[in-house]
Amino acid sequence: MSRDAPRIHVDAAAIARLEAIATQLPQDAQVRVRLVDGGELRGIVAAMPTVQAFYDADGREGMNAVARIESFLDDGRAHGGGDHYLWLDQVDSVERLPNPSPPEPSSRIRPADPNAPTHE
Repeated sequence: MSRDAPRIHVDAAAIARLEAIATQLPQDAQVRVRLVDGGELRGIVAAMPTVQAFYDADGREGMNAVARIESFLDDGRAHGGGDHYLWLDQVDSVERLPNPSPPEPSSRIRPADPNAPTHE
């Protein structure tokens, strides 16, 4: 990954905002991300982003982070656009989406499936 970013942040409040957004994007979470320009993207977080040092076009060092979102359509099919890389300073809000396919009860009897939902 390049060490260059379109925008860097040095203000403590801006860096704290980036870190707060990053924690809302855990790996494998399905999310709807609203961007500051009004755009929206739905998808699965490939890996939790981390706030890191970057350089802007003028060579100044500051912080930013990138999230990789594997996009999908409303019906769950993969989006033709594939992966999207988002600079976290362009994220306005994050909404966690439910898992569209919860695990099915296991038909396995012995040994019991430790990953199957339990019947209560």
